[in-house]
Amino acid sequence: MLPHGMRSRWKKITSFASATALSAIAMAAPVHAADPDATVDALTTATPIKHLIIIVGENRSFDHLFATYVPKREDERVHNLLSEKIIRADGTPGWNFSKAHQFQITSAPNGGKYFSSADLNQKTLYGVLPPPDVGGIGAVSPYAAILTIPGGDPGLPPPDQFLFGTGGTGLAFTLGPDTRITNVTDLPPGPFQLTGPAMPFDAFTGDTIHQYFQMVQQVDCAIDAEHVSPSNPTGCLHDLQSAVTTTYSTPPTGTPHDTGQTMAFFNMQHGDAPFFKSLADQYTMSDNYHQPVLGGTGPDSQPLGFADQVFFSDGSGHPATPAAANIYNPDPQSGTLNLYTQRAQWFNCADDTLPGIAAITNYLKALPYSVQTKCGAGEYWQAVNVNPAFTPKGLVQTGLVVPPTMQRSIGDVLTAQHIPWKYYGGGFDADGTTSPFNGSYCNICNPFEYESDYPAMVNDHMRDVTDLFTDLANGTLPAVSYVKPDGTMDGHPASSKWSLFEVFAKNIIELAQSNPEQWAETAIFVTVDEGGGFYDSGFIQPVDFFGTGPRIPMIAVSPFSTGGHVSHVYEEHSSVVKFIERNWKLHGTLSDRSRDNLPNPVQDDDDNIYVPRNMPAIGDLFDLFDFDHGPQH
Repeated sequence: MLPHGMRSRWKKITSFASATALSAIAMAAPVHAADPDATVDALTTATPIKHLIIIVGENRSFDHLFATYVPKREDERVHNLLSEKIIRADGTPGWNFSKAHQFQITSAPNGGKYFSSADLNQKTLYGVLPPPDVGGIGAVSPYAAILTIPGGDPGLPPPDQFLFGTGGTGLAFTLGPDTRITNVTDLPPGPFQLTGPAMPFDAFTGDTIHQYFQMVQQVDCAIDAEHVSPSNPTGCLHDLQSAVTTTYSTPPTGTPHDTGQTMAFFNMQHGDAPFFKSLADQYTMSDNYHQPVLGGTGPDSQPLGFADQVFFSDGSGHPATPAAANIYNPDPQSGTLNLYTQRAQWFNCADDTLPGIAAITNYLKALPYSVQTKCGAGEYWQAVNVNPAFTPKGLVQTGLVVPPTMQRSIGDVLTAQHIPWKYYGGGFDADGTTSPFNGSYCNICNPFEYESDYPAMVNDHMRDVTDLFTDLANGTLPAVSYVKPDGTMDGHPASSKWSLFEVFAKNIIELAQSNPEQWAETAIFVTVDEGGGFYDSGFIQPVDFFGTGPRIPMIAVSPFSTGGHVSHVYEEHSSVVKFIERNWKLHGTLSDRSRDNLPNPVQDDDDNIYVPRNMPAIGDLFDLFDFDHGPQH
């Protein structure tokens, strides 16, 4: 499913190709102040880190990117498709390919009710993987018109603008098997290498489903002998990725078009994702960092600000009830295995009598540790992306929205403690203007935009990424910086491509490194909002009703995180909040229920190193750094 507004964005960029010219990128010359960030430097921190930058791309699981990655250091290990022998280095099936087998649903797993797991007698191994689909991608790049706009997209340097014109399918059709994929109609029922002779790394490819109820089913978690093992005590098999995408809805064409692409992976040993490979080789990455909830961009972006989700309220902090048409019912329609009755926006997980809820809460109650569902009475939570109540510039937004919340964010705490912070969003300056990039800003990605006092935040805290470039060059970074590219270059399948996100992140990292004094006290987290529905083989630890979910990439780029180390500590986006709280010595947590209350994981040095002994537990990302030996160069 494309991000909100993406289809209209393609048309808008094309129609404005000959409109008002945009000025070319011109990085500001550094100012010659003695110490332009003296205020930030003076803040008390637990580490030498005075500047934190969080760069967030879109929709790629850990195995999707790092399937064949081999650590540069021989004393390091990584859990991926290659190390698990699910695939070989050349991308073909390995000895343990069956560990990633995909099954189709053949009988109703829950007696006509929503199911969260399936037994072996209710599913059958696919003969071949349902063919990955083109998914609406055109023969040429949807952003080719950007090349005709003077200056192009201001979020990228001029040498990288050519990427907007590459990556189209070259095919005469936009639905049906993506014939660029080798053996697309005869793939084994498991992970497959996306790239090949006809499919370059720099290509637009089909999207896949990534919403709450669908992802619960895709990961197929249960506490029984068929699911649980010592290394997988929560029993998540990840074996219904393709089955769910072909059963939860009936597309307008009557033919499923969200199918086997969930199992796609890049091959770093064959040159795919080269910048992320270089970052992993040089710095510290995690192979146990997770999307915080099962679901999409909006719900998975909120924990970056709240370490929590945002519920449907009356605007004054009290629970409210959405209209009936906006309440989700995932129970299958009569006579179907999994065709949802009503796909909508909100669900109440505090009431087991409501559709879809009991199956999940029964699983959580069976876990070998205690889990609080975090489902308050009468509270409705997002199942899908829903726009915040305000526009990027702080105006009231019309239509279906998340009512403004009174929940406290890390931004509120930083502001109260006089610690400078900013959210830099690509396309922010274009919002509400006649620019061809109006609408490219991702409003569901900004967690602070859900707050009731967001309009008052705009002047001091909301900026375009072009302002980040200036702050990096001038040495005027705030203490904490959130960074989101516009929708053309966020790496989201179909509406973007990973090559564009790589050059976006590369530009920011190189700008940060170009100022040695500032770089010496800077850390950059590079991650994504969520896995986009792509398969991942990692362990999943539920900590409440909403997740966590599958693993996603996370790399810490800093003078204090060099050497190619791989951390195995269980973490997710709420860990960013924990890092900020610990590093800037902030007291307390955001709320009584937020995940920054969870302890750091306690690990065993054995095969269960990925499984915290003290579940539920979430780390604070300090494990990604070595502050004992000073900055490394």
